[in-house]
Amino acid sequence: MRALMLSDVYFPRVNGVSTAIQTYRQQLPAQGISSTLLAPRYGTEENDEDILRLPAWTVPMDKEDRIVRPGLFRQEAIRAAAQCQVVHIQTPFAAHGAGVAAARKHGLPVVTSYHTLFEEYLQHYAPFVPAAWLKGLARRISRQQCNEMDAVIVPSLPMQERLLEYGITAPMHILPTGIPLARFASGSRDCFRQKYQIEADRPVALYVGRAAHEKNIDFLIDATRIALRTHPRLLLMVAGEGPALQRLQAQVQNQGLDDSVRFVGYLDRARELPDCYAAADLFVFASHTETQGLVLLEAMAAGLPVVALAKMGTCDILVEASGALAPPAELDAFAAAMVQVVGNPEFARGMAEKGRIWAATWSDETLTARLADLYRQLATRTSPAEIPWKAHSKARPA
Repeated sequence: MRALMLSDVYFPRVNGVSTAIQTYRQQLPAQGISSTLLAPRYGTEENDEDILRLPAWTVPMDKEDRIVRPGLFRQEAIRAAAQCQVVHIQTPFAAHGAGVAAARKHGLPVVTSYHTLFEEYLQHYAPFVPAAWLKGLARRISRQQCNEMDAVIVPSLPMQERLLEYGITAPMHILPTGIPLARFASGSRDCFRQKYQIEADRPVALYVGRAAHEKNIDFLIDATRIALRTHPRLLLMVAGEGPALQRLQAQVQNQGLDDSVRFVGYLDRARELPDCYAAADLFVFASHTETQGLVLLEAMAAGLPVVALAKMGTCDILVEASGALAPPAELDAFAAAMVQVVGNPEFARGMAEKGRIWAATWSDETLTARLADLYRQLATRTSPAEIPWKAHSKARPA
């Protein structure tokens, strides 16, 4: 069996969507399923015979992203789908239209993964447009696109509940992306600290992810400033790049925190990131809009205590069994939780042990097997009545 995946983003563009796609594609062969991925060409990627890179333009005012001409995306998707049994759309832009067109042309089931809660952060990128209008637009587009699907994959129960509020009636399946547990359990603490000249006994709180407005990193910086009153040697380390990086660096400088906050940039996931996790003593996360929060599970798998806000997708991770602390979204409360972990090594070890056990239940092998089961279920639906849009295909363009 072969699946056609389509995405408007993929590595070397680093984000949660790229990570999820890579995880799926690495584990699906063990389930007897191969895959072809259609994604933009960035110019720095390595060749892969099962990844079809399409010519793309740089997004205006966003050098990280690319735009594929919709007509070209559709043409290549229709061609590739001829060898596939299911179509899996990963993003809601040109890839969505191309995936739907390919599925209809060949009579294939089509599924989408709802990775990103666009209504919660569009205002950060278009502040001149009324937030209520942007939210309404995001909801209308999501409702229209998802209701074209045979199945919608959501990473968490809160996300499913939000999409039900949108009026989405297509079948939804809660299916988080798994993590490669072994990769994050084998980092070198000493190597990373020596490379970045961090004292062996200095406590380090770590954030990993994009330096983007919706990640609420400024909250972490302010909480660290408060925690420094109790632990003046505490270091907040931010690993990642993104559009908010310069603003965050200016915030650190303006608050006189240059010695207490370190930006280490993008780290290679296979080689450098495991060492980064191993070098830290605590993981911190404050996003309000995360659809899953894979980095929380990565940190737990690496043996890090976690302090994070329980918002949207992270709610499914930050349960009692995880051993994590989920304080209110208040600076003093968050800083107090950081201090509690840093100042109590025995308590931190207990959190770490619970976290490792909890992360093990989110392995990439286990969760990708569930995705494979969904593919097989959809592929057996051969009757037009079993595929909602196919029953009315005469009224729709091929």
